Amino acid sequence: MDPAPQFKGPHATAGPYSDDDGGYEVRLERVPGGLRLASWSAGSIRRAAPTLPAEDIPGLLERAAEAGVIDDEVAANGPPSREGASPGRAGELSEELRVEPLDDGRVRLARWILRPNRGWELQEAPVMLPAARYAEALRRASG
Repeated sequence: MDPAPQFKGPHATAGPYSDDDGGYEVRLERVPGGLRLASWSAGSIRRAAPTLPAEDIPGLLERAAEAGVIDDEVAANGPPSREGASPGRAGELSEELRVEPLDDGRVRLARWILRPNRGWELQEAPVMLPAARYAEALRRASG
């Protein structure tokens, strides 16, 4: 059986980084329908919300603008210094793209979904949303 085809469009990367699961890089890429932010390891997307050092975000955004992945509005954000979010909807459910500072100087960019009677739930997956959602969340986190 052949491996699943991978979309290969304009992208920018940050890293490499290491964690308990090994080495990875964070890639911001233009895909049909928006932008995908994902952690990649050994040529495969990891099923985890992407994390990277806060100080690496401006460089990632600058490289993404140079590669034509994003426009200057998204790239104009500085390093996140606090939590920021961009609210939206996932069908009937409320959802947010959150930029969350972690204890070790890293930042997690992840989708959270509000589940009835359960509360907010982290989506441990790559984030794929329109560029405006990234711009809003990053602006709120760095302002």
